[in-house]
Amino acid sequence: MIKKNDIIFSNLYGFKSPLIEEASKRGDWKDIKKIFKKTPVDIIDEITKSGLRGRGGAGFSTGMKWNFMPKGDKKQHYLVINADEGEPGTCKDRDIIRNEPHKLIEGCLIAGYAINASKCYIYIRGEFYNESIILQKAIDEAYKKGYLGKNCCGSSFDFDVFIHYGSGAYVCGEETALIESLEGKKGQPRLKPPFPANVGLYGMPTTVNNVETIAVVPTIMKRGYNWFSSLGTKNNSGSKIFCISGNVNNPCNVEEELGVPLKYLIQKYAGDVVGGWNNLLAIIPGGSSVPLLPKNMCEDVLMDFDSLKNLGTGLGTAGIIVINKQTSIVKVIARLSEFYKHESCGQCTPCREGTGWLMRMMERVVNNDVSRKEIELLEEVTRQIEGHTICALGDAAAWPIQGLLKHFKEDILKNVERKSKVA
Repeated sequence: MIKKNDIIFSNLYGFKSPLIEEASKRGDWKDIKKIFKKTPVDIIDEITKSGLRGRGGAGFSTGMKWNFMPKGDKKQHYLVINADEGEPGTCKDRDIIRNEPHKLIEGCLIAGYAINASKCYIYIRGEFYNESIILQKAIDEAYKKGYLGKNCCGSSFDFDVFIHYGSGAYVCGEETALIESLEGKKGQPRLKPPFPANVGLYGMPTTVNNVETIAVVPTIMKRGYNWFSSLGTKNNSGSKIFCISGNVNNPCNVEEELGVPLKYLIQKYAGDVVGGWNNLLAIIPGGSSVPLLPKNMCEDVLMDFDSLKNLGTGLGTAGIIVINKQTSIVKVIARLSEFYKHESCGQCTPCREGTGWLMRMMERVVNNDVSRKEIELLEEVTRQIEGHTICALGDAAAWPIQGLLKHFKEDILKNVERKSKVA
């Protein structure tokens, strides 16, 4: 369990001002000139050694991702920050932008210096209007202090930060779709390769990182990679913001170490399941796109990338959605199917056609208007969608249904049989 002095986002709940005067008291920008005395290679090496994995869902090594950027070329490099945050059950990036914007901006500067990117675009979800106003104020403050712009922090490095508003498209959370949208085109994923590190924004080398990933970088650089890697579990270093919602008494965002028990998170921070722990039915552990876990698997599971992967689900964005016994689990998954059908960009046939078919089938499952054979067909179709699309939206539409059928298929079939007997 995390110690008070290991918490990175000490103003996560917004009890103090997000702006630079208070942020400086919390340690933001404190050692930035000292960090600039390191070489870009040294910074990338420290982030790699820290074990920081991307906090946007994929969990890929941040240092390795930065290392993919070409070195010694004379091209314009870009840093792009994904602040689109459209994953249902997830609202961590929004709180970072609202309450800790200077950690994000300082992280952008360090990352930009490390990958030789002189320009940074923060692609923010358009609905986060109030948060974007706070972020712009913080950016203006950083320019005024000389942290951004020409010769940042007294160095010879130039760095500019711009905010770009998205239109609330979930698919633009995928890095190449985000880049397409930034360029003024329809937000649709690109085929890879080439990868953004080679051909990204405007055809130039680009790194795309999540808000939370970048916002922890300054603290790692100040306190050292050994400190960060001492938190969490093996291959799952550091702390993480967990978003707990659904049938709990106290929905909240909380920063804890990776590898914290799921049950502990819910009982300590979220005031337990509504009706008590024994009233729990299932939990979606990583945002709406990952398969659910039934109660018996939630008893001692650890909240990190590898532990959840071993149980056939994922940490994702760490958006924990709690479902108790008074809630229809079938209706929950049906609602998610409707969401993914709505958010499909329509580029890939399996996703374009499949998400609509899944939604209509789930409506029938809600009404117990299916046969055992159709349930088997439903599962088969999810396998045909999974892994057959350019981006992971097809997987995101398939996995919630796969989780439902893996753990609750017999309950669904019993309800179908009960309805047929009554009829």
